[in-house]
Amino acid sequence: MTAAASIALPQRPEDRPLVMGVVNVTPDSFSDGGRFFDAAAAVAHGRELVGHGADIIDIGGESTRPGAQRPSVEEELRRVIPVIEGLADSGAWISIDTMRAPVASAAVAAGARIINDVSGGLADPEMTSVAAQTGAGFVVMHWRGHSHDMQTRAIYDDVTADVCRELADQVGAALDAGVSRDQVVIDPGLGFAKTAEQNWILLQHLSAFQQMKLPVLVGASRKSFLSRVGSRGDGPVPAEQRDFATAAVSVVLAQAGVWAIRVHEVRSTFAACDVVRHLREATAGASQGAQE
Repeated sequence: MTAAASIALPQRPEDRPLVMGVVNVTPDSFSDGGRFFDAAAAVAHGRELVGHGADIIDIGGESTRPGAQRPSVEEELRRVIPVIEGLADSGAWISIDTMRAPVASAAVAAGARIINDVSGGLADPEMTSVAAQTGAGFVVMHWRGHSHDMQTRAIYDDVTADVCRELADQVGAALDAGVSRDQVVIDPGLGFAKTAEQNWILLQHLSAFQQMKLPVLVGASRKSFLSRVGSRGDGPVPAEQRDFATAAVSVVLAQAGVWAIRVHEVRSTFAACDVVRHLREATAGASQGAQE
């Protein structure tokens, strides 16, 4: 099969990042505990996120929380395809969150236009071929291994430089496989083979990823490194209560000018982006006034 024409990635609005809403069709998600494992519930949740303004809906059938066990390919397909088909007319871009080439291929055939591979093409050697052949957007995330042992691999000399270098190698492998550069989005992979401190360092150095001259997607939503944000000494903040911290991080991401933010709760993300927009408008207005 020859490579297909690339599906143009959605354009980032001038005043905010794109917002990617998460739909986990899994029984063991760290963030929502299987609330949307039923296909009808997942479709309804996806439509709710679109109603709240989500530009992209990211549908996943495999939990990537630390220690998670992998479903079979057949089970992953059973989980995600009906949801993709149910959201195909929602008006949002559909993204398939998978590390498996057969799932990605079937998902694009069902209506997905972005392949969000948290392994960045490393878990399945056929994934880059599927991206090339379908022309779908291809999110290449920094990755060092599967969930069952990824946190043992969080060893870096310089986390920002090392992640940028390894991510560049992953992008290079995708391009060598026939993926077009205009299909590619990069993701630093917060929480994947990263300690809490390393995640914060990467957030401090987002400009290093933007220097790669590719759209940057960041997913910090409800991740464990946020579990101490807002805690008052009474233990870690549970995942479902981390949306306040997520919104605060979204302010940082919007200020940095990333291409898209991946989140579970869409409305607070738009509020965060609006804060940044109002500050920029106020600053521009003050500058204009000073010149008159």
